Amino acid sequence: MQQWFSEHHVVSYLIILGFTIYIFNSVFRAQQKLPLLKEVLVYVLMAIGSFVLMILQVDKLPIIQCMGIAVVMMLMLRTRQLYDKWKGKKAERGAVNEAEPGQ
Repeated sequence: MQQWFSEHHVVSYLIILGFTIYIFNSVFRAQQKLPLLKEVLVYVLMAIGSFVLMILQVDKLPIIQCMGIAVVMMLMLRTRQLYDKWKGKKAERGAVNEAEPGQ
């Protein structure tokens, strides 16, 4: 697989850019929106950084595989957070239902 990514530069670049954007938006994005010019600057810098990472990928470093593992771990964390939130609401509803008959 590493050899295939080394031979297909455009695909490697697009995958790295997609992973970079996802990681940035999931982990590092501020809660408020940035002004448009700053937003554009952030994405331009991510595109340049992704190009550098693509060069390292072509030089046989497993950049895509490492970023893929990071994305999978972040998706697992997000899934766990949603599950805990769902369980909390379910337990909260159960506690409210138990308190009502005694009134």
